Parts: sequence; C-alpha cells; structure tokens
Amino acid sequence: DMANDMVLVSWGGAYQASQVAAYADPYTEMHPEVTVTWDESSNEAVAKLRAMNEAGNITWDVVDVVAADALRLCDEGLAMEIDPDEMLAPAPDGTSAEDDFGDLLVGDCFIPQIVYSTTFGYRTDMVPEGADAPDDICDVFDLETYPGMRALEKRPINNMEWALLCDGVAKDDVYDVLATEEGQEQALAKLDTIRDSVIWWSAGADTPQLLADGEVFIGSTYNGRLFSAIVEQDQPIGMMWDAQVFDLDGWIIPTGLSEDRLARALDFIYFATDTQRLADQAKYISYGPARASSAPLVSQHATLGIDMAPHMPTDPANSANTFLYNYEFWADYRDDIDAKFQAWLAQ
Repeated sequence: DMANDMVLVSWGGAYQASQVAAYADPYTEMHPEVTVTWDESSNEAVAKLRAMNEAGNITWDVVDVVAADALRLCDEGLAMEIDPDEMLAPAPDGTSAEDDFGDLLVGDCFIPQIVYSTTFGYRTDMVPEGADAPDDICDVFDLETYPGMRALEKRPINNMEWALLCDGVAKDDVYDVLATEEGQEQALAKLDTIRDSVIWWSAGADTPQLLADGEVFIGSTYNGRLFSAIVEQDQPIGMMWDAQVFDLDGWIIPTGLSEDRLARALDFIYFATDTQRLADQAKYISYGPARASSAPLVSQHATLGIDMAPHMPTDPANSANTFLYNYEFWADYRDDIDAKFQAWLAQ
C-alpha cells in the first residue's frame, strides 16, 4: 500500500525546475493518483529534520541535500540507510546501481543525483599573445605566463588542495599532507605567491561578474554559473576543467516515515534516479548525472537546442583530471584550518 501524497524538498530556482521537468512530472503522468508538493528549504534541511524528529512529526518524504549535509543527517540517524542494489535501478546493461554510481556513493544514506564542480573560467580575449589558453590548474599560479588578477573563493576549501597539487604534492597524498601543520603552512606559502593578484569571492555570482567586467583574467566558481555566462550571455569566457573539484547533490529519505509513505518514497526514488531520468535532468541544467550509464544519454538543452554533453563536468573530455572533495577530512579539520586561513588573509 502506498501513500498518494508526497512532499519533495529542494532548492527552488532553475535546479528545482529541472527536477520537476525530469522526475516529478513524468512520475505523476505514470501515477495520476499521486499529488506532489514541493518545499524549497533544502538549505535548512538539517535543522528542520532535527526539529521534526524532536517533535515526532516527519512531514517530508524525500529531501534533496548536498553530500556534506547527507553525511551529517546519516550520522545523526535522521536519514535512512540505503542499499543501492536493493532500492535503486540497475543500469540498462545490467550493471548494478552500486557499480554505476561508483565512487559517488559517499555515505550510507545518500543517493547522488548530480555532480557539480568548482572550476575555473578565463577571459579568452585576455590570453597573452604567444601563450596557449590555460588548461592546467597550475596555470593559476603562473603569473609570468598569465599575468592579471585571479578570483578565488574566500575559504580554504579547494584553494589549499590546488596549492598543494601545484607545489608538487601527488593527488593521492593531498589530504594526508593537509592534515599536518607543515602541510597547511606549505599550502598557504604557495597561495602567498599569487596573493597580491587575488580578488576573494563569496557568492557564486561574483566570479562570472568579475570575468564579464574584465576585472580578472581567471577565476573559480561553480560550473553551472560559467555555463550560463558562456552560453546564455555569450561572454568571451573559456572553461578550464583541469583539477575541477567534484561535489554532489542528491536525495535522502528521512527516518521515521509511515510504511505507506516510505513505500511511495522508495517507488519515486527508484524511478527518479534511474539512468534515463538522470540523463534527462541534464537537458535543463549543466550539472552532470551521477550515474556512469547516464553520461552517453545526455542530449540537447530543452530550450537552447545546444548539445549539453560538452558542458558537463562528468563528460570524459572534461573529467580527465578531476579532484573529489574529501568530506570526512573537511568535517574534521574545517574549524582549525578556517582559523589559520583567515589569520593568513588578515596578515
């Protein structure tokens, strides 16, 4: 027996619209008896689920959260553990869900939907004469070949990792090194080499604006923001995907649902995270589907009519060298390294 009402929680905006079009509308067409209500408070999901749990009244059925929040909810027993091979669809060729999602299954309660990345955009018309377009993360640190201002996010996350990579630390060793005092000093020393050429950003819209105004040559931001600047606004901006940092967004199912509501939530999740549905979401937004089997099915933008695959962080051409953000590391070291980073900035 399944409930016929379902509350889905997401972020509003273009991202939620992509979920409505790719997942919810096709699901309710198949199940006209089901009424879907959306709540746009994913940014407060952790606090709200704690409160609902305290009150013993869970009013949400399926909740979209970033991976870091999913891990917290899982640790606190507020999100249900998922058995991917039992609860999620296999790939069309029979590959198990567990293998199809692979490394992106970061936690026992999290069902990844999309990969977004923090990566660099640069002004194509500001590439110095005789130089190639920047295509290596360490070009960000090369002021001789690529003079001009950089935009970096005003926090240690990602910047410290990139600094160590460009100071000779092997990718697999970055977090071991960053866990030490010496490693943290090493990262800040490398950032020091470009510090006078950095404008620090805090909002996702900052870097695209700085690039549009020609105030920076190169800057980091979310790949979806750069897609919008390049494709929708036709700005002279190129993408540098090298060492882009993958992050994830996906679903959790709250613990404590009644049996009929849980049955409906699981039925919806099975459908909404299958290979075709994840590929369909990419018609509306330039975030990569979290299943390997979805990538070849990514087609054209629903309204712009352009091929979306080349704009996906997960496209093989863009993901030759990616960096997967280490959630556990930053959960443990965030406060300590944040304090050091802010002190360094204030020097």
